[in-house]
Amino acid sequence: MPATLEIRETEATETEASKRTLSGSIKYDSESHVMRDWYGDDFVEVIAPGAFTEFMRESNTVSLWCHSTDQILGNTRSNTLRLFDGQTELRFELDLPNSTWGNDAYESIRRGDVDGISFGFNVRTNGDRWSKIERDGKTLYRRTVLNATLPEISPTPFAAYPENEVSVRSLEDFKANEQRASDQVLKQKMLIELELI
Repeated sequence: MPATLEIRETEATETEASKRTLSGSIKYDSESHVMRDWYGDDFVEVIAPGAFTEFMRESNTVSLWCHSTDQILGNTRSNTLRLFDGQTELRFELDLPNSTWGNDAYESIRRGDVDGISFGFNVRTNGDRWSKIERDGKTLYRRTVLNATLPEISPTPFAAYPENEVSVRSLEDFKANEQRASDQVLKQKMLIELELI
């Protein structure tokens, strides 16, 4: 997914320590790289605008250093992680902690060694839509995420969507529905031909 990262640093004052703020965004309606599910089917994924809105009203999101649950960088509950849900992108601001992993994150991002963002999410029931697209003479599945949780955001050198059981099941459901529709068309065609005899 296209992501942007930027670090701002403020000088320390007598009353407040210096602050290092990481900001970034993920664009909505942008296709992921081609991924492969457990059964070998190729697909791309798109997050629709508003996919996280419901979750953000109800729940908390944390920021982790490279998905490590013991290296917390920020939290929406404490306002050290702030999310802004717009029409074209989900933006965030993260105040990096003065901790070992906060300092590691700051240095790695400042140097450009880490320049990606990975969002951990789970699609809610009926929260996605599947379709087919053609690319380079090949048919791919396209998953549009409409409603999902957003428990964590991680700066990481290898940004990718996590694959999960829900995505596998929902693709299989889409393929089964496609087959049923194809079978129904064939059945109708055969009935018409029988009536003509």
